[in-house]
Amino acid sequence: MNARTSRPAVSIRNVDKVWTPEGRTPVRALAGLDFDVAPGEFVVLLGPSGCGKSTLLYMIAGLEETSSGLIECDGLKVTEPSAERGLIFQEASLFPWLTIADNVAFGLSVQGVSPVRRREIAIEMLKRVGLGDMLDKKPDELSGGMRQRAACARALAMKPKVLMMDEPFAALDVQTRSRMQDFLLQIWKDSGASILLVTHSIDEAISLADRVVVFTARPGRVKTIVPIDLPRPRQSRDPRYHEYRDLFTELLADEVDRAFAEQEAA
Repeated sequence: MNARTSRPAVSIRNVDKVWTPEGRTPVRALAGLDFDVAPGEFVVLLGPSGCGKSTLLYMIAGLEETSSGLIECDGLKVTEPSAERGLIFQEASLFPWLTIADNVAFGLSVQGVSPVRRREIAIEMLKRVGLGDMLDKKPDELSGGMRQRAACARALAMKPKVLMMDEPFAALDVQTRSRMQDFLLQIWKDSGASILLVTHSIDEAISLADRVVVFTARPGRVKTIVPIDLPRPRQSRDPRYHEYRDLFTELLADEVDRAFAEQEAA
């Protein structure tokens, strides 16, 4: 596949988002966002807290409306949620009263897929993420990493063209986080989906991304987009890895300072 000649999986054109809470001053969260995500591309959104990265995911998912501008997925304007756009939150958001298999099959049941076929797909997806022996467990019987893998299986069961992840590994310990990153790369390769992942971790961005979109402090704008020209699996000992780390540290320094100053003023 030649991504350059393919229609973008996600197209973001001059997108603004203004929050207007009742009785309070409007807050401009995003301003003039403009970039594409190619089919099968892994894009990481990196920026200071409060710069609108998560808000952008919610708008691509169809859970929030843009204030102005246009978001398209596969050439179609986003107006509502779709099974072709999966969103995974920082917390796994599994239903605690359902088994892991039933959690994975939940979206399929809403679509009217037969119980037998739902079970088959749930088993297939859970095996893919290494949870084939956890079908009848409840979420509280799984570790944090396992719950996030189950959330990935639930999203993948819908066969999304775009998979969005909002800091999915932030609450995990360092070792589990590293293993989940490796797992995510394998899932990405197997599924062929485009991935947009929000993170505050420079190392996570370098380890995972084809391109990193660096955001300014609020209102979030695209400061720059950096392609990561390193072979996978990426080694943190590689001198070029350290060059990327220094670059992102420099790019974010002023934005983080601005974000802190704004929070203190508020």
